[in-house]
Amino acid sequence: MNYKAVILGGSAGSFQIVTRILNSLPKNFPLPVLLCLHRLKHVRSGFVEALSLKSNIPVEEPYDKDSLRPGKAYLAPANYHMYVELSNRIALSTEDTVNHSRPSIDLSFITAANAYREKLIGIILSGANKDGALGLKRVHDNGGIAIVQDPNECEVKTMTQSALQLTKVDFVYSTDQIISYLQKLR
Repeated sequence: MNYKAVILGGSAGSFQIVTRILNSLPKNFPLPVLLCLHRLKHVRSGFVEALSLKSNIPVEEPYDKDSLRPGKAYLAPANYHMYVELSNRIALSTEDTVNHSRPSIDLSFITAANAYREKLIGIILSGANKDGALGLKRVHDNGGIAIVQDPNECEVKTMTQSALQLTKVDFVYSTDQIISYLQKLR
């Protein structure tokens, strides 16, 4: 299967996992990586820089209407929803919070699932609320690959357990298994 994108969602306890994943990806990773992570809405700098220090691929906060490119990671900006448009572009929004969050993991995953259908890999990581569960269900329902980090490994299990309760996922993986899976994509 030729996938078109990978999307990761996480909250409390996911930062270290995301840095490990970004550090493990080859410099020529063949897909764009979308990162929707809950973060402090008033802290506008430091997050991208911290991820970039450990990443093998460039990490950036996209601007509205930026095109998605393979081998780059796109971090949802603080206090913005990040949508994926059918034209393979990012759309940013300051609409109301969803699940008390902006960016909303559900909105990012749902729009990515609509854009990429069966060519999307969605991954839910550690987190403290149910945001992401509906989005991962949409990934699965649209034929994409739905992966959940093993809740037994999570610092905070709420997000992964909510995803597992809502949909039948393709894989429940440890961080090492997630890394191995992504490294095999060519």
